[in-house]
Amino acid sequence: MQTLPQMDLIAKERDRLLQRTARVASLSFLTVSLICLSIPGAVQSFTLLLCLPLYLIMAVLQFQVGSSRSLAWVVPSFVAGIVVVLLIAGTSGGPSQAGLSAAAQLSSASLACLAIVLTTTLTRRLILLASFLAVAGSTVFALLPFQSPIRTLALLTFGWILAALIGFWISSGVPQAVRRIASIGRAHRAERQASETEAQRRQGARLLHDTVLATLTLLAHSGVGVSADAMRQQAGDDARLLRQLRLGATPTPQASGDYNLSTPVSETVLGTTLESVKQRFGRMGLEVSWHGTGQVLLPSDVLDAFLLALAECLENVRRHSGVTDAHVTITEDDTTVRAMITDSGVGFVLDDVDSASLGFKESVVARLKEVGGQARLFSTPGSGTTVVLEVPR
Repeated sequence: MQTLPQMDLIAKERDRLLQRTARVASLSFLTVSLICLSIPGAVQSFTLLLCLPLYLIMAVLQFQVGSSRSLAWVVPSFVAGIVVVLLIAGTSGGPSQAGLSAAAQLSSASLACLAIVLTTTLTRRLILLASFLAVAGSTVFALLPFQSPIRTLALLTFGWILAALIGFWISSGVPQAVRRIASIGRAHRAERQASETEAQRRQGARLLHDTVLATLTLLAHSGVGVSADAMRQQAGDDARLLRQLRLGATPTPQASGDYNLSTPVSETVLGTTLESVKQRFGRMGLEVSWHGTGQVLLPSDVLDAFLLALAECLENVRRHSGVTDAHVTITEDDTTVRAMITDSGVGFVLDDVDSASLGFKESVVARLKEVGGQARLFSTPGSGTTVVLEVPR
């Protein structure tokens, strides 16, 4: 069921289209009529001089029809048009064929096009009928000595019926178009909401994976390779984060497994945050060796994605490689910052990696993709693993 504001919108759009259509059509035929009347010999010069101001008045009135719903612009145009037809018919010696064409263009085309705006309500339709009878009666009577009344009435009837049909067609078509557009708009909003919900779900999954699940995994393996103090510290961090989330805060990742709720600065030096990642994995028994530059400025969102993806790769080394050390090499050029994470562990067959694995697909690949970066994975059984992470500067 349509609401009142929606119905008002449909009515406004319908009226606006009707008004503009009537203005363009009526002014076009009015111009053709004036051209015919200006042909030498069409009417006497005195008659032409009398008609020119009336044409100017009709032009102003018909132009205003395109921007106003008021009938004050429509009815006077009909009156002025009838006067012009009477002046043409009353010219001394009678009008030529060009003069008759000017009268026909005016009464059966230019004035008829104003009927487009008289089709929306019962009152306007009654005015339309009365205007047609007045214009048709005046024109047939005025041109009776010069051409067949049947011909004159046929031209008038055809022109007015055609204009009225155009008005009715627009009146019925606009509401359907507006409803269809509204339906498309609702579908778009629903799709956008679903997309935002999915993005929030994925962000929540990453948050859970990077914090609580990582801690629970350590607990499930009895904390092998990790000191009790490190376990307690990590569990405490997770507990504080979950408490803040329950209070309605929005998490901001600072490093893998480390989220807070402060607002990040616009740009951060990469080297100031790599050390925290190294210390975290050092507590859990993975010695990380850094190579290359650390003095790289990155926007905070890019830095977050870069560090979290890098830390997830180190977590995979710690869990699956079978070694206790890894190397991270940071390089940069004018457009890209890269991190190459390598280990000399057991490696694996790339085709055996589960494509639905949350750890790599979401916490590495999708995370970098959201900031315009990418990840490449290289591994061979028995020869270790290399992951290359790239993000734009």
